[in-house]
Order: sequence, then C-alpha cells, then structure tokens
Amino acid sequence: MKYISTRKNNENISFKEAVINGLSNNGGLYFPEKIPLLPLSFFEDIEKLENDEIAFQVLQPFVKGSLTDQQLKNVIADAINFPTPIIPVQGNIFSLELYHGPTQAFKDVGARFMSRCLSYFHQDKNENIIILVATSGDTGSAVANGFFNVSGVSVKILFPKGKISPYQEYQMTSLGKNIKAIEVDGTFDDCQKLVKEAFQDKSLRKKISLSSANSINVARLLPQMLYYFFAYKQLKTKFNGKKIVVSVPSGNLGNITAGLLAKKMGLPIERFIAAHNVNDTFNQYLKTGKFEQKPSILTYSNAMDVGNPSNFERIEHLYNQTLDELRIDVSADTFSNAATLKEIKECYANNGYLLDPHGAIGKLALSKSLKEDEIGVFLETAHPQKFSEIIVKTIPDYKSKNVNLKECKKTNIKNQYTDLRKILTT
Repeated sequence: MKYISTRKNNENISFKEAVINGLSNNGGLYFPEKIPLLPLSFFEDIEKLENDEIAFQVLQPFVKGSLTDQQLKNVIADAINFPTPIIPVQGNIFSLELYHGPTQAFKDVGARFMSRCLSYFHQDKNENIIILVATSGDTGSAVANGFFNVSGVSVKILFPKGKISPYQEYQMTSLGKNIKAIEVDGTFDDCQKLVKEAFQDKSLRKKISLSSANSINVARLLPQMLYYFFAYKQLKTKFNGKKIVVSVPSGNLGNITAGLLAKKMGLPIERFIAAHNVNDTFNQYLKTGKFEQKPSILTYSNAMDVGNPSNFERIEHLYNQTLDELRIDVSADTFSNAATLKEIKECYANNGYLLDPHGAIGKLALSKSLKEDEIGVFLETAHPQKFSEIIVKTIPDYKSKNVNLKECKKTNIKNQYTDLRKILTT
C-alpha cells in the first residue's frame, strides 16, 4: 500500500514513511492511495471471528510492505486488548463504549497502535524520535500512556490552558520520564497550529526526528476503523432488517473519517451523523458548501472544541471534493451546553445510563435523526468520571475521582512558535 498527500504533490510512500513523517512535505495529510474492498464473506461470517482476526484482516492491506503479518498481529494483540462493548440504552439506540482502555477514552486504540508501530520502525535506529501532539483533552492522556517508557521516543504534548478537565490534565502531567506536558496560553486550534508550524519548519527537521500522534498521523487514524467493525459484529443478530446509523461526537473529524473509511471498505453502515457542540464548522459546510474555519469556543464537551478540523482534508479527498456524495453518507447537527446537561440528566433518570458530555451530544443527534427502520449507535468516547465537574451539575450525588495536580509537572509557554521551537531543540 502506498500513501499520498491530500494536497497534490509527487509523494508516493510506504505506511512506515507516512507514520514517521507524520505530515506530508507540502502540509497535506497522508492518505491511502486506494481503499481496499473486503469480500462479502468477511461480513457474512464476522460474528464467528475473534476481534484480533477482524483487526488483522481490516488493517493488513494498509500496512503491507511496512509490517510483516506477524508484526501486525503482535501490534494488535498488545495494543487493542480491551473490550468495546455495545450497550442497549433506549429502544433501538445503543451505546458503543470506547472507554475501557487504560486512559478511559477511545483514543487509546489509535495511540497504542501507533506507539507499537513506531517501536518496530525505530528498533534499528540510533537516533531518538520526538512525538509532537496537540490535544483538546483525551488525545494527550492516550498518547502519554501509549508511549510511556517506550525506548527511543520522547513525547511533547501541547494542551490549551484552562480548557481541559482536571482529570485529563492529571493523566498527561503525572507520568514524567519521556513524557513532557506543555500548557499553551491559547485554544486547541492554537496548539494544533504550533504543531503544524514545527512540521513545516525545514531547518528544525534537519536537526531532530519528528513525528505526530494526532489523528493527522495515519497510524492513529486507521485503527479507529476497528471499533466500527467490532460494533457491527455485536449488532448483527439484532438487525431484524433494520439499517445501522452511527452518531459520532465530532471535533477534529478523525473518528468520523475512520468510520467513513470503514464504510468504503464495505462495512454495512447506512449513514453517519457528525454530532457537534457549538463548534460546528463541518455542520455549516454540509449546509452551505463553504468551509470557513473559526475560533474555537470552550464548551462542556471540550474534546470537540475545534474550529478548524484537520481531517476535513481527508474527508474531501475521500469523496473527491463532491459535496452531494458526502451528504448521502453524512449529516450533522449541533447542540448547546444546556442541551448537553439536559440529556445527561434525562438519560440517567429515564434509562439508568450515565453519559459523558461527548456521548450526550452523540445521543442527542441520533435521537433527533433516527427513523423507524433504523437501529442507532452513538459513540461514548470517554468515561464520565473524566468530566465529573460537569456531571455533578445535573447529578449532584455523583462521586467524582479526586486528582492532585500540585504534584504534576508541566511547562507553560505563550502562543508563539519560538517558545515551542526552543523546547524541541534543547
């Protein structure tokens, strides 16, 4: 499998090179040259397959030539060794719980897969590699955990000051060793911009080996397809002729991009819903046909506080810049903080199911859109305890987990590239 840039250039490289580079040399995102179509027999027998075998068959075409079959099997066994259960919530609505990994967020899947890939790719090299990543919350903790104590790798995590939960901050600032947390006086979009500036700094990249662990990296993106396949496996006996609809809490659009890739591979999902908070750049694009980035706004669902989603480029590329085709597969909706709190409260009271703020928006969008001939799944992307300060606003007796940030270590910088560059070169 070869990888090309979402912005036209002459690059045609391997999975290994795409993972190590992180970002294309012209600022574009790497994308598979072609999307393999899985045979119908795979879906007919999917309930008979173990998750490891499903993961291998889905990912093997994308890594061929960079990882041997045995290496891929080793990566899968080590990285994706926790459940992703489908839980009935209300009628034909199910939750896909993606928080059963070590940092209690869906990003454990991609971060752990990528760290194991890089370990193979750098095992015969003398130089250390720096993983540079921006986070709006859960990416940072998942990457920190996934790369913690991995030899030959140091991690620099940029997060926006005052815009993530204390629990999320604790998870990424308490590890130390090869993990460095950097608090930026700005928004997530500012952090993401600083990361892209570093990758486009040619003189810097001559001095250090740099890679990214955001969903801009294909090794983070591709394994996120897997839990859509795992969900289908669990739901297959519950269809009764109904079509599957998946609602994806959406910020940087990596998760829904992975879902669309799975659909292109043949996964029988009828349609997707991009569920947004008030940061609704993609929703507005679907309505108007114009992509207009805007400053991000702080909300209760902070991992979705993205005004300029990077993976939009991949979605455009996947659909050949054809908006009408995209609209067939994807719709979108937007919900406020007030609606988020109301949904958390009502779902807990009526169904006994506790939502995190991101899952609440996913369920809201699904409930509003679901038809009688459809079965709906929303992604519960993080454990509610990571957002206990928000949960207690509607469920006062909810017991939060105490964290001590006083003993954690972080570096503070202004929102300027020179500050970041100094850290990367010293």
